[in-house]
Amino acid sequence: MRVRIRRAGPAGCRMSRMSRVIAPLALAMFALGLDAFVVAGLLPAIATQFGVDTAQAGQAVSAFTLCYALSAPIFATLLAGRSVRRVLLAALGLFTLANASSALAPDFGILLLTRALAGIGAGVFAPLALAGAAALVPPARRGRALGLTMGGMSCGTVLGVPLGLWLAHRAGWQSTLWLVAACGAIGFAGIALRLPDVPAAPPPSLRQRLAMLLDRRVAVTVAVTFLIGVGSLGLYTYVAPILATGGGVTDPTPYFWAWGVGGVAASVSIGTLIDRTGRPRALMAVVLATMSVALALLPSTAGISIASIAVFAVWGAMGWSTAAPQQHILLGLQPRHGGAAVALNSSCSYLGSAAGAVAGGALLAGGMPATRLPFVGAAVIALALLLQWRSLRAGA
Repeated sequence: MRVRIRRAGPAGCRMSRMSRVIAPLALAMFALGLDAFVVAGLLPAIATQFGVDTAQAGQAVSAFTLCYALSAPIFATLLAGRSVRRVLLAALGLFTLANASSALAPDFGILLLTRALAGIGAGVFAPLALAGAAALVPPARRGRALGLTMGGMSCGTVLGVPLGLWLAHRAGWQSTLWLVAACGAIGFAGIALRLPDVPAAPPPSLRQRLAMLLDRRVAVTVAVTFLIGVGSLGLYTYVAPILATGGGVTDPTPYFWAWGVGGVAASVSIGTLIDRTGRPRALMAVVLATMSVALALLPSTAGISIASIAVFAVWGAMGWSTAAPQQHILLGLQPRHGGAAVALNSSCSYLGSAAGAVAGGALLAGGMPATRLPFVGAAVIALALLLQWRSLRAGA
């Protein structure tokens, strides 16, 4: 009996080559996704280490997200026309060194500075990595290339955050930042060795992003995104103290798992719902209403593990469901400048996250119990729902 061995055809070879080239970008995005969300779970340990309260420790998240939001439009203008590969290496190098420096920070002020530098590196790297991934492949394979690259970031959130928290509980919070730095360093080496210099355009310039705001419909859409960042991502910063105060939870890892798993499940299915309904604005209204209710239920379920985990899963699902409908709406409003509109939406999301973290820290410093923060988040999401409803009525 003879066994016939089939060799991989040209399509399989192309896919293999694409995966090898995209893999370093995906690994770097894994590090970015891990770094963007894991620090929220490290706040109690950071506060203890540096002798600050939770409200002050939360500014470590604000520094990262604020610089992430602002660096992309600013540096897109400053670095226009430069080699994409060199800019990627410089941004990822800054991100990696900043995380290593965060792990070695001798005081809280240095930690804030290094978190800001990590945010700048991440904000420059992420949009350019997506543009580079799309330019590396033929148009027919761009969806897969973008999926692989963005998949790295989502895996960094869903798998990396619980892993990072597990590591922090056993080896200290600095070990998690060393993990981020290690992933960034491996990604840096892979990009230096495998990634060619791609003819991708740099991210949209600051002028292009600001021009989008001249369209009132675009302004309303990104305002909703900003409020979602304030109410949802800003609240995420203080999950650990909310659970500790409301339910005596000392290990928030299962709740971060639930949030991330719900988010991935929703992000996979939301595109199908958009295509089937053809009404992204109405779908956004449903998502916002559900998220507001979930946030309002957080304090009452904090001491009930199963109920609380379910609420976290719904919260994560609704939070991750907002990006695709908003992008769909913006691409319809600005077909000629869709890239700039979507990039502006992303910046508003992270800017809202930074504002929410700052506001939450201020409320805690002013004496508000941590268990009241979810009600504030629910109110902000309700405001976004009202704005979305007015937009929906105007569109109809």
